[in-house]
Amino acid sequence: MFRFKQFEIRDELSAMKIGTDGVLLGAWVDVAGDERILDIGTGTGLVAIMCAQRNANAVIKGIDIVADAVVEARYNAKRTPWHSRLSFEHADASNYDDGTKYDHIVSNPPFFLTTLHSPDASRAIARHATTLTYKALVAAAERILKPYGHLSVILPTECAAQFRRVAFERLWLSRITDVVTASGEAPKRTLMEFTLTSEPTMPRSSSLTIHNPGGGYTEEYRQLTKEFYLNF
Repeated sequence: MFRFKQFEIRDELSAMKIGTDGVLLGAWVDVAGDERILDIGTGTGLVAIMCAQRNANAVIKGIDIVADAVVEARYNAKRTPWHSRLSFEHADASNYDDGTKYDHIVSNPPFFLTTLHSPDASRAIARHATTLTYKALVAAAERILKPYGHLSVILPTECAAQFRRVAFERLWLSRITDVVTASGEAPKRTLMEFTLTSEPTMPRSSSLTIHNPGGGYTEEYRQLTKEFYLNF
């Protein structure tokens, strides 16, 4: 059980355990003004729950192709103050359409394209872009987002360029943040926000460093995640 300031997350059943990627996405994504949010590949439900904490009015649904993950996400959501606005469904994003048009899709998607698959089937699904390809995620955004809706994702930096190529001329990159683990290192993760619009804009670019050179967390990372981590 991982404890945050206002909720707890159990990750016994989910193949992907609580990690920095989900926390980064949940804290970074701009959900202000969103009425309906969809979390694709929800896993434990962490990002969906973080969005519920940050937006007091949004109705949020999480979907996952792994049934055990959905069971765990529902368990975690029921123990939060925002359970009435959270729901989770066992579903495949490649053909998902519940008739709702969403303001925002968030996803910490499978990302490995060429590395060997895990022998654990659930973990392979969670880590490898085979059941949820970049193309399928972009197509889902086109299909179910409202006009001018947003798609926000986090990916390893070496995969971000490939995702941008898939999204090219279908979604416009509006915001990008490169995440550096420690000062002086190359970026390891990239956060990206895309807009479903026909009007190209210059993306807002920034970087985020997690650790100081001498150890400890940077002030910018503390400020980003202070509403969630117990020790910030």
